[in-house]
Amino acid sequence: MFKPKLRYALLLLAAFTVVLCAVSIEKMNEQKEVTLPASSLPPAVHERYAGVFADFQKHIFDTEIFPANWSDYLLTPEESSSLVYSFLQGPRSYGDGLPWAGDWSEKVVSGRKFGGFGCGFCCMANIYSTLTDYECSPWDLFEYATTVTNYYPSAESGAIDWPAIRRTLRATGFQCKYYKKPATYEEFQEQIRRSQSAIVLVSSANDSTFWKDTAGHYVNIWLYQNSTDMVFLTEPGSPENNRTWIPLRYVYDALKTANRYQFLTVTAYSEEENTWKGTGMDDIWNGKY
Repeated sequence: MFKPKLRYALLLLAAFTVVLCAVSIEKMNEQKEVTLPASSLPPAVHERYAGVFADFQKHIFDTEIFPANWSDYLLTPEESSSLVYSFLQGPRSYGDGLPWAGDWSEKVVSGRKFGGFGCGFCCMANIYSTLTDYECSPWDLFEYATTVTNYYPSAESGAIDWPAIRRTLRATGFQCKYYKKPATYEEFQEQIRRSQSAIVLVSSANDSTFWKDTAGHYVNIWLYQNSTDMVFLTEPGSPENNRTWIPLRYVYDALKTANRYQFLTVTAYSEEENTWKGTGMDDIWNGKY
């Protein structure tokens, strides 16, 4: 899923070449799904969305010759989630020395502390640092967003809105689209299942089962699991809930319907369309784990 390594790509390509050579074109056209035993695939390969993997995903897996959840055969959910970035936004997390927190939380813009409005930038930095070969901080993403969009925080409002989020992510090479809450949970399940990550806007005014006293807040969800209906949550505003598995239903119920849109899905990354290519973090932070 993350940060492709060429030797694994070649191993995967070779493995599937053997499979494809053994099955006729006619038979493949008739067969919509193939069950692949875990032993037939090289271990520790889950980095599928850039470079060689992007092309392989398009021409092999997106044709439905292989099951959509083929990557579940490669890494366990725990192994996959260990590769996901999960930045925290608040100054208390940074002051307490918690992993994933940094000095961006204390920066002040237009009289507002970043820790009070930075959840959207933490989510975008998670996506960029996880799904590309580059690394950036939430503050890096904030600065970049102000150069490619009309966004800039004011004394009245600091949160970035959906059009600016989409424009920023597209400028960094991602295919993404924001949506209103679907009429059915099953439709939402399918959208999340087919995404690499999603930014969702939640509010306890819609449902307080999981999020409490939350007027509106951006979080990331990853790695939807068909067998359990769970997702991996990266929660920039809560160290206790960050990097936990939760039922996807909690997210659907809490989507903030008072907003124009409720969530954005990321479905692909293109190195060629990444006009930024961040080279690393200069910010002081407490590290990953």
